Amino acid sequence: MKVLLSIKPEFALKIFDGTKKYEFRKSIFKRDDIKTVVVYASSPIQQVIGEFEIEEILCKEVDLLWQTTQQFAGISKNFYDEYFANKAVAFAIKVGNIRKYACPRCLSDYDIDYAPQSFAYL
Repeated sequence: MKVLLSIKPEFALKIFDGTKKYEFRKSIFKRDDIKTVVVYASSPIQQVIGEFEIEEILCKEVDLLWQTTQQFAGISKNFYDEYFANKAVAFAIKVGNIRKYACPRCLSDYDIDYAPQSFAYL
């Protein structure tokens, strides 16, 4: 099973250049059969640019997760702290094998009319 994630372009591009190996989330999908993340780069790109396999999903206290992921977070500590402000627990999707599409795709290719706020099951 796959899930489509909306990711800011600066972070999506870092995933595909290998400098960001964790995608952080305040909440995670309920289904446990999700194996692949399809990446929708949000505005201004607004296209599906590739996908990656989920190596694992980490769930830890906010400070502990940063200690584990900081080397390949692809974001600053300040951004991380602001994103997880007032949260006790944080999630990180560890990026596995990546596949950048040679030709970006539209959401309509997936029968989706608009970008999901967080994610959509495919």
